[in-house]
Amino acid sequence: MSTVASAPELDRALAPLLECDSALVKVARKIKVLKAIDWPVELEATFLAGYERGNPQLPEPPRRHPDLSGEMDALKAIMARLDRGHPIGDWLFKTAWSYLTAAQMLMNVGTETFTRCSTALYGRPDAVHPSQVYSAVDAAQDVINITDDLVSRDAIPPVPADIPAEVFAERLRERLGNFFNQDRVEVVLDPSLPSKATAGSRSINLRATAMFSELDLEQLTEHEAFVHTATLLNGKHQPYLKSLGLGAPRTTRTQEGLATFSEIITGAIDLARLRRVALRVLMVKRALDGADFIEVFRGFLDAGQSAVESYRSASRIFRGGDVRGRICFTKDSAYLEGVMIVYVFIRKVLQAGQVEMLPLLFAGRVTTTDVITLSPYLQSGLIQRAVYVPPWARNPQRVLSLMAFFTAAQRFRLDTLNLDNFVAYENELVDETLQTSWQ
Repeated sequence: MSTVASAPELDRALAPLLECDSALVKVARKIKVLKAIDWPVELEATFLAGYERGNPQLPEPPRRHPDLSGEMDALKAIMARLDRGHPIGDWLFKTAWSYLTAAQMLMNVGTETFTRCSTALYGRPDAVHPSQVYSAVDAAQDVINITDDLVSRDAIPPVPADIPAEVFAERLRERLGNFFNQDRVEVVLDPSLPSKATAGSRSINLRATAMFSELDLEQLTEHEAFVHTATLLNGKHQPYLKSLGLGAPRTTRTQEGLATFSEIITGAIDLARLRRVALRVLMVKRALDGADFIEVFRGFLDAGQSAVESYRSASRIFRGGDVRGRICFTKDSAYLEGVMIVYVFIRKVLQAGQVEMLPLLFAGRVTTTDVITLSPYLQSGLIQRAVYVPPWARNPQRVLSLMAFFTAAQRFRLDTLNLDNFVAYENELVDETLQTSWQ
């Protein structure tokens, strides 16, 4: 009998845990966060028309309050059965908790409870990790400050979005065909899609009315396809722990961080995209502090986004919240925090010489904590290695070399250096050599 086939038999405690895993999957699939809070696309035209007339009005999105009490009871029952003293039991418990919190959030759209649940799942932009002194807001402000001067220069022209959705979709299909060689992943055009693109386990969805750029092709391939779709499919290919194929809310920070890191390490990200990620963090903080939808919209405008892009960025933050401020959806603050966490985590794993942990990042939807606690089960065969791994992550040596370089380069101070120092250093070197070596 193979190692994988016999793995669950090695631990009698696994049998009830696998039963809970199966039950959790059935309940969790009924709790769909983004679909429950997305705004109708027609609100965009109404708001922008008012803005063009000089009289923008707060949008009036419908508030849906799904009855998820049955699902919440089922999740509580599953959690009561789980042994948190077992690593798999604790992982399932936290996954169930995240769905329970998400269900409570959706049943309290527009209230303070909504934001309380949102921050529990996705974090606050001003929260500081216990081991750090730096928040996502601090990092976001640094990104904006560093790039402000760059975007004002003519040397960095804007990237034109001139590719129709139909043409873009066909080019994206060509990219995906060779990668997803064991599954069929379609590219679907959807005219009612609120976001420009979303990813599921079976499709990449594009807004049919959007125009795309060449950079979009690289970014969507690395972010949506090679991470989001890949990790979902890898989870669904797991032979035992099917919850790895769920997009559990608690995994959002790591997943978005990993997807954004994928853009960065492959060079797919651009300045506008990086600023967009940072700006959303700052605007989530502004909304939490009481700014209303129009004030957040103007914040994006003032930072250089178009009216259309500013509306869409602001609407992401107020989904499920209150357009008057303080109650909002904090998921967008998870991207920058997530990429920082993933970056530091990969560095620490490599520094500790535990590179064998990294494949678990792609074996399903996981957090960095999951990678640490579940990695032994890769060895036992309970968890299967990822079927789909982005090209950049297939060779740990490549990541190691980049991390080693970035770590070493951080020792050089920029605050004590200006461009004239380069000239002065070389001149000093030449003068010193002439005086001491050739006399």
